[in-house]
Amino acid sequence: MAALTLRIPDDKHQRLRALAQSRSTTINRLLDEMTTSMLAEFAAETRFKLRITRGTKPQENRRYSSRRSGGKRPGD
Repeated sequence: MAALTLRIPDDKHQRLRALAQSRSTTINRLLDEMTTSMLAEFAAETRFKLRITRGTKPQENRRYSSRRSGGKRPGD
């Protein structure tokens, strides 16, 4: 586990402390949950972008359209 020093304005620190107290947790736990959420969102976005760049292969597209139109595929 790594230690991290975070410099934030005093008023933001007070608001984080109040938020943590209202949730019966610590500031550390709040920040851990926040970073976990942000990293999960980043991973999902990365996977989504990768799928976009891969696209649909032309062969698969032809198979799909021939099935929809009732046509036969080669080899049928």
